[in-house]
Amino acid sequence: MSDIVRYGIIGTGMMGCEHIRNLALVPGAKVTAIADPHEPSRRWGRLAAGEGVEVYEDPRELLARAPVDAVVVATPNYTHFDVLQAVFQTRKHVLIEKPLCTTVEDCFRVVDAAAKHPGLVWVGMEYRFMRPVWRLIEEVRGGAIGRLRMLAIREHRFPFLKKVDDWNRFSRNTGGTLVEKCCHFFDLMNLLTTQRPVRVYASGGMDVNHLDERYGGEKPDILDNAYVVVDYEEGARALLDLCMFAENSTNEMEIAVTGDRGKAEAFLPAHTLVLTRRDRDEPASIGFKVDPRAKQAGAHHGSTLLEHLAFLAAIRTGGKPIVSALDGALAVGIGAAGERSAREKRPVELSEFGF
Repeated sequence: MSDIVRYGIIGTGMMGCEHIRNLALVPGAKVTAIADPHEPSRRWGRLAAGEGVEVYEDPRELLARAPVDAVVVATPNYTHFDVLQAVFQTRKHVLIEKPLCTTVEDCFRVVDAAAKHPGLVWVGMEYRFMRPVWRLIEEVRGGAIGRLRMLAIREHRFPFLKKVDDWNRFSRNTGGTLVEKCCHFFDLMNLLTTQRPVRVYASGGMDVNHLDERYGGEKPDILDNAYVVVDYEEGARALLDLCMFAENSTNEMEIAVTGDRGKAEAFLPAHTLVLTRRDRDEPASIGFKVDPRAKQAGAHHGSTLLEHLAFLAAIRTGGKPIVSALDGALAVGIGAAGERSAREKRPVELSEFGF
């Protein structure tokens, strides 16, 4: 491989352009091609990538013709499966944005194809790479809290943003809010507990946002708030507290992991980690600084840059993905189980989805 790894960006909406801006900060990376069927999005991508970038309307044409070694797929959720089928006809490395697919069935098909693909297949889970979260994972794995018993994640934030053709207003396109938005959190739960999820209980609704919206006469059907509890095989339990009508909360995201010896808490955007022990009075508080260039390049607290540095390192060394297709599938599975639980008002076993 040459000194420069050439990237194609498939899907140049908000997230695709964030990837372009962050790759501009990565030594040895260069965006050489973009593709998007939506003309305004192509224009945004061209502006973000700068002079000399090749521009395509059809992602398949980019994959067939463009000089790229790796692609980033940041298209609408419901297109991920089809775009990945085209990627798997090549030898290119791929970072596919979350969620892996909108259905568990399609995720399983992708997992099988990824196992045979000669390139690296990596699922974009930026939350793993937020610095307080990364350090929290290290502390928990290092035994700082003892044996993990409880994990609570709170995300209190703003409503879903507008997207091209309003595709994100309908669960058939997104997989549902607990797949679209929350697979990040279910991935963190799986990573931190290191246990197999077995059961999901969820209660949620669309109670504040989107109530007066209509698209072609059709009302949106996405949750804007939920509680989700996940039971794990060896006794750990995890809770997600999601509210998407809580603008201007002090911290948009809080993670608390509690074991039999202590607790670790991460706060964003405060960028702090707090460690407490049952046998000590004084907590330890650690602050983190974010590269201002990375902060300016995207909306994920500098994590997209750190993710790309890790992705490129794996490409260069032939390493394994930090977030595998199977990781992505399991996160979608918990989200799909949560959607079913909220809809049918009952606990849902992960075995119902083949896990």
